[in-house]
This record gives sequence, structure tokens and C-alpha cells, in this order.
Amino acid sequence: MAFSYKITLVTALLLLTACRSDPIQFHTLIPTQLAGNSRAGVEDIQIESLSVPPQVDRPQIVVRQGSSGLAILETQWWAASLVDELRSALVEQLVNSNPRRKVSVRLDVQRFDSIPGQYGLIDVKWRLRDLGQTDVSLVTCRSTLQTPSGPSIDELVAAQQTNVKRLAALISKAASGSQKGCPST
Repeated sequence: MAFSYKITLVTALLLLTACRSDPIQFHTLIPTQLAGNSRAGVEDIQIESLSVPPQVDRPQIVVRQGSSGLAILETQWWAASLVDELRSALVEQLVNSNPRRKVSVRLDVQRFDSIPGQYGLIDVKWRLRDLGQTDVSLVTCRSTLQTPSGPSIDELVAAQQTNVKRLAALISKAASGSQKGCPST
């Protein structure tokens, strides 16, 4: 009887070990900041709205596979939903932009592609609006930003962080009013 009990116990332990899953790793689009960066004052560029394709707006990181496939990485997650990660990262990047006037921006992400070993890509339509005037659009632009990536998820996230930083720089440049039209990428 004791032998049968031991076999049952060992079998149960082996089954439990086989069911163990890998731990979830969390990633953010907010890059590590230098110690001297402070968030002084009110934001001069407000994010009015931000949307992303529903296929990628989830806590899990979604990567492309082949020409038509998507893979949802069950152990690689954003720290929040993708729309919240993008909003936080853009606010962080825009906080010290110092535009000439208070403006708001609407962003509609058309594509957010992540391909390990190739690139991270963000294709976004955005509209800058003067907050001092009702419904006066300063500029409407479309920016497609692509950054090469290594094969790891960490490298892919870093590529997307670079894309967000470049997008924030374009928005800041348009908000400064130093040029007419959309800034070049």
C-alpha cells in the first residue's frame, strides 16, 4: 500500500512540474531616463485621443509571423495595454517640448508591427490642434517610423521605444511652429 502511495505521489508531482509555465516578463515603451530629467510644470502638448488597431491593443506583445500571421506572446507582456503604454511614453517624451502655444494632439495608429530580428514599425496619423482656438487644426500628418531590431523581445521593445521617441520629436517640431506643414521623418 505504501509503495502504491509513493508512485501516486511521484506521478502527481511529475504532472504538476510538467504543467509549470514560464514566468511572465513585463516590458514598457518608456525608456530609462537620465537622473536629471524632471517633469516641471504643466504639459503644453496634451494628448486628446489615441487609438491603436484592436489586434495589438492587449497586454500581451503581438508579433508578426510570415506575411499574414500574428503571434500573441503569452509570456511577454506590456506593463499596460498598448494604448496606455503609448500614451504614457508619449507624455514622458513630450513633457519638456516647450511649444510656442498650448496644443493638443490626436493620434490614430494605423499599424504597430513588431517583427523580431527585423524591425519595429509604427504608422500613425496625427493632428495637432491649437487649444486656444476652437477646432482650428494646425497640421494633419502621417508618419511611418521603422527601426531595425535584433532577434530578442528586449531589442524589439527598444526599437519601438525609438519609434515613439522619434514620433514625439516630430510632434514637438510641428508644435513649435518653426516650419509650415508636416515635419520630415
